[in-house]
Amino acid sequence: MTGHASHAIDLGTRLGHLLDEWREPGAAELCALLQELLNGDGSADGPMRLEQLKQEVYRLHLGGASGRRLVLKRLKPAIAHADRLVAERWLPMLGLGDRCPRLLGAAAQRAGTWVWHTYEDLGQESLAHQREPRRLAAAVDLLAELHTRAAGHALLPEVRGHAHDYGAHFFTTNLRDAIAALQALTSPPGNVPREFAAAREGLLHGLCALREDAPRRVGALEGAGGPETLLHGDLWPKNVFVTLAGDRPRARLIDWDHVGVGPFSYDVSTFLYQSSPQERPEILRRYRAGVERAGWRLPDDEELNLLFHTAECARYAHCIVWAAMALLNDGAQWAVSELLDWQRWLEALRPPLSGRRLP
Repeated sequence: MTGHASHAIDLGTRLGHLLDEWREPGAAELCALLQELLNGDGSADGPMRLEQLKQEVYRLHLGGASGRRLVLKRLKPAIAHADRLVAERWLPMLGLGDRCPRLLGAAAQRAGTWVWHTYEDLGQESLAHQREPRRLAAAVDLLAELHTRAAGHALLPEVRGHAHDYGAHFFTTNLRDAIAALQALTSPPGNVPREFAAAREGLLHGLCALREDAPRRVGALEGAGGPETLLHGDLWPKNVFVTLAGDRPRARLIDWDHVGVGPFSYDVSTFLYQSSPQERPEILRRYRAGVERAGWRLPDDEELNLLFHTAECARYAHCIVWAAMALLNDGAQWAVSELLDWQRWLEALRPPLSGRRLP
């Protein structure tokens, strides 16, 4: 047997064992992909370790401390396709092809249920771990650049066709669906705690109040929301990486699973709500300055507060829909505690810019 064949068998066997420990589907197809990618890579001959970063996402350590690192991500086929388009078509069309991790390869499970993506590893420099002011500033600058470059771009209908639409109907549709699902839970399956009935009523009250206010909020989106643009869709600190190598910080965005089209406020609101109240004024000031250099004029802070609060309410309603449907259709007991949490969170939700009232 040749040395190359021995290397391939050893790599596949060792990685297969690691994936089996996590009970991951599609291990054989992923191993075949990695054998192809790592052909001749000496790091594959040394120690190998698989670290779970979150559900369905792993970091593969090859060759010890000085070896190679890859990120392995299991995705539903439709999401995998959209993520590939982000990396290989949509961001390059905007001149931003280097602002996401490189997609090194993909492998589909034979049954067609899952697709594995293999990405370069960006390390530990996310805003969740390192949040110095210059890193935060670089992230805001990238967000402004992404939104202004993509605004009104011809690629947006294609993005909408393959991914998400976060326009005004995302708010109104999720409100309607959440209310309908909660109304159907008058007699939830299984055992629920005594406080569930009051929480369900509280959710319905809050969502119905938002539905009554929907015409005003939709009017604000249409009048002050600005042009449609490409949205990352999930701008939590863990998804923003900023490296300090070279002359200046460089920001990149990972986990584009929620990519879509809609108003800038959808992305910016997530970024603000996931930042401290003390950071928010400077974030907004820098974003405003960045988009103004491209000719945009954002509305005043009170109108922005309404746009940001509306986007967050839409996301809340979306999550409530899925929890309520899981309980209603499948009797999922995890959904009970989630709905209790969502009732508290919705009741406590306030606009992100303190000292500013809703118009």
